[in-house]
Amino acid sequence: MTIVRPAQALPRIEHYYDTAPRANAKTEDIGPFTLFVSSGAWPYYARPRLGHSGGFTVTDVDAVRARQEELGVPVSFEWVLETSPGLAEAAEKAGLAVERRPLLVLGEPSRPTPPDGVSILFLDPDDPQFAVAVGAVDLAFGWAGTAVGSAGPAERDKLVSGMRVERVDYMRQLTRRGLIRWAAAVDASGPIGGGSYHPRSEVAEITGIGTIPSARRRGIGAAVTSALVADAATHGVSLSFLSAASVEAASVYERVGFQVVGTACEAMPAPGA
Repeated sequence: MTIVRPAQALPRIEHYYDTAPRANAKTEDIGPFTLFVSSGAWPYYARPRLGHSGGFTVTDVDAVRARQEELGVPVSFEWVLETSPGLAEAAEKAGLAVERRPLLVLGEPSRPTPPDGVSILFLDPDDPQFAVAVGAVDLAFGWAGTAVGSAGPAERDKLVSGMRVERVDYMRQLTRRGLIRWAAAVDASGPIGGGSYHPRSEVAEITGIGTIPSARRRGIGAAVTSALVADAATHGVSLSFLSAASVEAASVYERVGFQVVGTACEAMPAPGA
């Protein structure tokens, strides 16, 4: 198996994190941070300024938080623990809740196949199943974890019927611009899972891998992930990475060939704060 060392992967990931939001956001430099202010359908966050090698203080965090509140955008910070080790402490002292997730990079990929009756398809933005695939992933994330559940195609279709048209149109636009590429796991009922990758030059982040609860524990997430990284490689991507929701979820990606190289952190106000 190819060993991807953190010293090799993390600088490229940091550069990606600084580059990726700029296609859909304005930026403001505030102390040691870059604040990304979204011009699209979903909000962004503040990150340590690319190349910043100093520390972080509560005052630094408070200055960004005040600006986010002034703009009416969510208070949110994201960073890599190993690259910005002092930020977690500063964020917590500033009263924010810090979530830590495994950060993984693709090594030597495996090629798991989908279960019988399931196909992995890459969707054109005008495909009538595009919105249904988005709904399937939304349903998956609405039922956190990896356990099998009762929610299935009927719940997916109900969710799709109430989905904001603007949100789906925005994702179609990103797909047309080549900023995102969608794959769906499809059975006789339509999309039952899916995911995407966001390529920037030779680096891509794998995001939004989800399977509707009634179809879980069949290897669908692993098959979608494998198809995404294989497709990314054919489009010139040499480094694929992702952050897993949990250690349990990370183990699914490790079966596809990913390796943990660090810790992705997110800070936001604690629930009820």
